[in-house]
Amino acid sequence: VVAGPAAGGAAGGAAVAEKTNFDVVLKAAGANKLQIVKLVKELTGLGLKEAKDMVDGAPKTIKEGLPKDEAENLKKQLTEAGAEVELK
Repeated sequence: VVAGPAAGGAAGGAAVAEKTNFDVVLKAAGANKLQIVKLVKELTGLGLKEAKDMVDGAPKTIKEGLPKDEAENLKKQLTEAGAEVELK
C-alpha cells in the first residue's frame, strides 16, 4: 500500500537475475471505458483523442520501462477504475 522511495539506478545496469523495468499493458478497458480513457490521458500526458485511440486499440502498452513500484502503482490505479492490466 505504501510506495517506497523512487530512487533507482538511472545508469542502466544489466540485471539478469531480477527484472527491474516493466511495461504496463492495458488488456481491456472494461465497463468504465470513459473513466479509463480519462485516466490513461492523465497518466500518459496524451491528448484525449490519442488516449481514446489507445484504449480502443487494447491490448496496448501504456508505459514502458518503469521501475517495479511505479508500474505496480499504475496497474493499481487502472484496475481500480475497472481496466484489465498486465505487467510485462
